[in-house]
Amino acid sequence: MNRRRSSTPRPSRMTPASSRGKGGGKLRIIGGKFRRRLLPVPEHPGLRPTPDRVRETLFNWLALELGGRRVLDLFAGTGALGLEALSRGAQDALFVEGNAKVANTLRTNLLTLDAPGQVVTRDALALLNDSPQPFDIVFLDPPFRQGLAGNACGLLERLGWLNDEAWIYVETEAALPLESPTTWKLHREVMAGESHGRLYRRVASPP
Repeated sequence: MNRRRSSTPRPSRMTPASSRGKGGGKLRIIGGKFRRRLLPVPEHPGLRPTPDRVRETLFNWLALELGGRRVLDLFAGTGALGLEALSRGAQDALFVEGNAKVANTLRTNLLTLDAPGQVVTRDALALLNDSPQPFDIVFLDPPFRQGLAGNACGLLERLGWLNDEAWIYVETEAALPLESPTTWKLHREVMAGESHGRLYRRVASPP
């Protein structure tokens, strides 16, 4: 596949989709059946929903790939990516979030939307070392500067969490060089502020 690069304006990574207020902010769903719904976001250090314009770019790339798919949202945080996927036709989603307060807000938001998702309050890397179940689409957006992305990519590939032609979106700090598994082919990438988003397609066997 062709390697393409896309640029977007540089919105803040630290601010949810609408303005922040005391006790948190709001996350806006930008497309699909839940479009324009505003959901609460708790105040928590480092919580950084993927900006609207980056999400819009990503889901334009995935527009024909979401219907009926199983989604894994690792290091889910606000769940912005998994919720957007459910809004646009994904069959179900598993959200993995280590902070109990953030995970509980995500559970409440799923109930509010009546969306088919499950939230697990657990360390993402620990979960990946458990009995795997294959997913069609994985969103991987770990906290920056903690060296988590490379380990998570390796576990996803080695332990059987990916279907043969799965899509994997990885968001890291812009300065981080990411070595992806040989079975992953870079499809598109986007830069926004201090973040670097990469969308990969998994192939059944390396070249």
